[in-house]
Amino acid sequence: MQIPADIERLARYSQVNELCGHYADMRGVTIGKLSEETIKRLPVPAKGNHVTYFAGAAIQGAKAPRGFGVRVTAAGARAFVLNYRLRGREHRFTIGAWPDWSALKAVREAHGLRQRVDRGENPLEDRALPPTAANVASMLDDFVARYVRNKSHPLRSADEYESAFNRLVKPRIGKLGVYEVRRSHVNEMLDEIEDENGLAMADRTLAYLRKAFNWHAARDDQFNVPIVRGMARIKPKERARTRILSDQEIRVIWPVLSTLGTFGALVKALLLTAQHRNEIARMSRREIGEDTIWEIPAERYKTNRPNFVPLSKAALAIINAQAKIDDCDFIFPSRAKTPFSGFGKSKAALDKAVLAAMQEHTKKGEKVEALPNWTLHDLRRTAKTLMMRAGVRPDISERVLGRVIAGLEGSCDRHSDANEKRDALEKLAMMVEQILNPMSSKVAALGKHAARP
Repeated sequence: MQIPADIERLARYSQVNELCGHYADMRGVTIGKLSEETIKRLPVPAKGNHVTYFAGAAIQGAKAPRGFGVRVTAAGARAFVLNYRLRGREHRFTIGAWPDWSALKAVREAHGLRQRVDRGENPLEDRALPPTAANVASMLDDFVARYVRNKSHPLRSADEYESAFNRLVKPRIGKLGVYEVRRSHVNEMLDEIEDENGLAMADRTLAYLRKAFNWHAARDDQFNVPIVRGMARIKPKERARTRILSDQEIRVIWPVLSTLGTFGALVKALLLTAQHRNEIARMSRREIGEDTIWEIPAERYKTNRPNFVPLSKAALAIINAQAKIDDCDFIFPSRAKTPFSGFGKSKAALDKAVLAAMQEHTKKGEKVEALPNWTLHDLRRTAKTLMMRAGVRPDISERVLGRVIAGLEGSCDRHSDANEKRDALEKLAMMVEQILNPMSSKVAALGKHAARP
């Protein structure tokens, strides 16, 4: 195929390969002549965005300056842009969306911008912020809509991102302009979150906010991320946790859970099922079959495969004790009939109640310290340890936790390993019962020993 002369002339702008690809797809549209029809027929990329450059292209006698192009997004939106280099840095100025801006009007605007650049000015420096980027709150909303809940590939942790932003970030720094945010603002916010919701929540919120700021920085030439190394509240080595609750800690925590309503029941279910907290929070009655196997759908499971959890008698007792609410199928719902989500505040209340219970059972004048830093995720690790103590094979406990064992294909069939899993979870429940009632367990064991011939 012979490349038209107008495309060859544009090769000096390092876009010949890109334009050749577009030319092949445009079915005869002449790139050398810019028109509304040319823009309308530009192909839509499968993902992200694609810029077609029209440097030197003419429309009604006006020639587009170097760097002038049209950006097309995967959603089909088209906008005129001007790329330019100034003081060793590449910049992209968005002139306006098509068809709000006509091609002729955009070319004339690009000429004015190009002249400013040639004089050493940067048009982006004095450009007013778009309304959607005016403050931190609106920037976070844009980040959630375009990245976190992207229609083609949303994040699995989308609810956690949005909840942290709405509850913890926006009320504190949401009204600040994106250019006004300083490290001191972020640190002050993290101090408050740490005091009210704990270290882990402060660190998680920082990670979410850093992701949002980095995303915005990639789209805004003037924005500098106000987060630097060293602002995290938990050291990297400490994040690789090995925390397992001791028997005594379980004995202290369990009775307090009975006084904390839905959250307390949810935490008990965490230990007895060895699943993640968000999986428990989203558990619904329709997911539990008549065989008492709970099916966690693949779309919300980290391995992208369903996990089948045969519920023990103890876990079922907790589930059946939860009140049924009209128009709500969730077993552990929030007051708004949505999956339970107030983990940070509820965990802080649990820690406070546990400390009060420990003080109540301590001799007067004796100092009592809170339980060493622990998280709800530690219950999952604790459950695996208890199963091992009960004699459950490691590969079975791994399957209970929903992990894919290296070297094994593994089956997603509901009944393939249901008996082994059920036995493992019943043994887990038995271990918890023995921890909570050590004397009665010893008496039962002695009775069985005495009954032997």
